[in-house]
Parts: sequence; C-alpha cells; structure tokens
Amino acid sequence: MVTSVALYLVFLALLYAERGIELLVSRRHARLAFDAGGMETGRGQYRVMVAVHALFPFACGGEVLALHRTFPGALGFAALAAALAAQALRWWAAATLGPRWSTRIIVVPGTRPVTSGPYRYVRHPNYLAVMLEAMTVPLIHAAWLSAIVFVAANAALLSVRVPAEERAMGEEYSRAFAGLPRFVPGGRDA
Repeated sequence: MVTSVALYLVFLALLYAERGIELLVSRRHARLAFDAGGMETGRGQYRVMVAVHALFPFACGGEVLALHRTFPGALGFAALAAALAAQALRWWAAATLGPRWSTRIIVVPGTRPVTSGPYRYVRHPNYLAVMLEAMTVPLIHAAWLSAIVFVAANAALLSVRVPAEERAMGEEYSRAFAGLPRFVPGGRDA
C-alpha cells in the first residue's frame, strides 16, 4: 500500500528535480546574458540562496519522517493546490522573461524591463512563488517547523536580494514599475 508519506517524498523528489532543471536553464541563460555584456550583482547572497533551496526538500522530508508527521487532510490538499499554483506562477514568470530569466542577478545594458505576463500585477512574481512554496510545501504533510524555518530564511534572503535586484535594474525599471507592488497584487508592499 502506498502511504501519504511515500507520495509526499515522491513529490519532494520531483520538486528537487525541478530545481535541477531550473539551475540548468539558468546557467544557459546566464551565459547568453554574459555574452551580451551582462553584469552580475548580488553574488554574495547567491550561494546562500542556492543552499536554502537545495536543503528545503530534505528538511521537509526529514521532518515528516523523523517527527512522524501525518497528512493533515483538507489542509494538506489545500497546501498541495497552493504549492502547485506557486509552481505555475514560477514557470509563468520564467516563461515571460524567456532567456532573460536566471536565478542570478544579471542585467544586460540597454534591455527594457519586462512588463507583461505576471509582471503586469507585481514586480517580483517569482519571489511571490518562492514564498508561497516555502509556506505550502511543508504544510502538505504537516511539516510545521520546516514551514517556519524556510519562510523566515527566504524572507531574510529576499530582504537583501530584492533591493539589490531593483538597484541593478536601474531607473528605467523604477519608472516602469512605479506604484506596482513587489509581491501582492493590489497590495502596498513597495
């Protein structure tokens, strides 16, 4: 009989594989950006961000196994739906940016800000997806501690990364996104 724990571990393995695919795509896009004269900023926090994202599935699975977390029923299904929505948002944001999308902060001089797709509603849809994922993936199987730790870790990282990214994008970016919230559509988190 397949248990909810086994299904959750498979889900986490798929999430980890998806992260690997993201890194491969990001490397290819970074090469294209550097070939076009792109400049990178924020390298100091990049390794920490990669480590946090790499540890995330292991922490969630480890908590469920070590602390015998049980599937929380309706909350688990709601968390799964929200986690899948976060993945869809992440890939929508990446697809909208096309070859300009990368996990690194690389700005190619002379490129205009992308204001289509999810960027019509918020400045950082990918980071919104990251925070939703940090909150919901652990809750699929009641990994409350992982949710708390990784929401806090991602919030700390994003408090450094987002301003660095916005500074790197420059004045044209600031004008294009003036008045648009960073994360919550209709919000005032600018």
